[in-house]
Amino acid sequence: MADSSARKSVTIIVTVLVLVVLAAAAAAAFVYSGMYYIGADVPHSRFVFNALEELRDRSIVSNARQVAVPADLNTPKRFEAGAGLYAEMCTGCHLAPGMEPTEISQGLYPSAPRLAEGSDLTPAQEFWTIKHGVKLTAMPAWGKTHSDDLIGDMVAYIRRMPRLTPQQYKATVARAPADHDEMMEEMHQH
Repeated sequence: MADSSARKSVTIIVTVLVLVVLAAAAAAAFVYSGMYYIGADVPHSRFVFNALEELRDRSIVSNARQVAVPADLNTPKRFEAGAGLYAEMCTGCHLAPGMEPTEISQGLYPSAPRLAEGSDLTPAQEFWTIKHGVKLTAMPAWGKTHSDDLIGDMVAYIRRMPRLTPQQYKATVARAPADHDEMMEEMHQH
């Protein structure tokens, strides 16, 4: 009886291993065939889109748990510094209050969130996303070139921007303390 049970267990294990190898081989054949259309001008299938969206969302939530959000996000200094950074670095894809879609924003797939309409991310998730970027989207890892302090400024601005009218948006950008090049120069001097 024990011998029969052991044979069944071995048969099950071998069957599972064969199925895993076949599935891996089929996946590899699919990837290497180039059959899947990767052009940004045709949407993913619903299955692929949902799988990628879930992967992205879960990864951001998981990785953002380690982010210590600056306590002073609501200060006018951060908000105004973030206005200049957002205007120079983000509007091409994410737009701004009252801004019409740009050539870049129209060609992105998946399309970038319109941050002027709000975000369902927490400040820690926004910070992590800005710092590390998102693969297979146009979202760069700004942490490679920008300090955590500047990223905090961007988060401060993004958090309040949805409440701005187009005129208020333009006014905050006009009041921004320095242009992007000056901010980058100051960052490298410290």
